[in-house]
Order: sequence, then structure tokens, then C-alpha cells
Amino acid sequence: MKFPQILLRKGKENYGVVEMDRVGLEIRVTSLERTLVDVMNRPDLSGTWEEIWRSLESVEFFDLDKVVEYALLLENATTAAKVGFFLEQHREPLMVDDAHLKPLRDLRPQQPHYLERRRRKAGRLAKGWNLVIPKEVGERTWAEVL
Repeated sequence: MKFPQILLRKGKENYGVVEMDRVGLEIRVTSLERTLVDVMNRPDLSGTWEEIWRSLESVEFFDLDKVVEYALLLENATTAAKVGFFLEQHREPLMVDDAHLKPLRDLRPQQPHYLERRRRKAGRLAKGWNLVIPKEVGERTWAEVL
């Protein structure tokens, strides 16, 4: 797998990568914090938004300082907005405060960007993030099926 170019330039390609023992074999995996940001950065490699949201919601705790640090390290305004939007939507269960959201909001795009770059669907604008959110994400329409 290729590392984001910005990480290679900064010599930080292993940020948030940890070694774990798997049946006597040392393997390298990304931390939950890096995974959260990576799936927001490259949702095309991660599944549907429903799968992304449900998977991330199943995690009880993130080190939010590390989430924010990694999101800022990528220097991608749209990714910062996606991460910020997700954290804001999960403010209470993840214990997100304004100190976590402010640096992400400061990096957000100047003009509206789509949550899904390749599939520009109509949706609502999350003004605080300059992010166009598809209906199924904004309204969590998958929850209606349950």
C-alpha cells in the first residue's frame, strides 16, 4: 500500500502505526486514530458511508489529540472537515470538546466540498465545515431500516 505523499515528504509515514503480535508474527497495523482519519481521507478504499459510520461508531474511545494531530499532518482541508464533522456528530459519546474541533475547523475548505468527491450527490451543507453531506449520512437513513 502506498503512503500519502505528504507523509513521505515529512518522514512521517509511520505515524500511528503500531506493531502487534499475531500468532507469533509481528505485524504492523494502523492505530484506531489513524484509521479514523484514513477512512475519511480515502473513503473509496473503506466501503460505503454506512459501513464507515457504523464501524467508527463501534469504537468506544479515540485519543482525540492524536486524531487531530494526524488529520492536520495530512494538510488536507476536506479531510479535516470530514473528521471534524464526524467528531462533532459524536461529541457526547467520544467526549469531543471545542479544543479538538477548532484546529480542524481552521483547516476546513474555504468553499463547500462534497463528502464524497467522486459522487457529487445533492445534500445539505454543513456550514461549519463547508461540507456537502449526502442525505443518507446527514439523516442516517440506514438507521431507519433497523
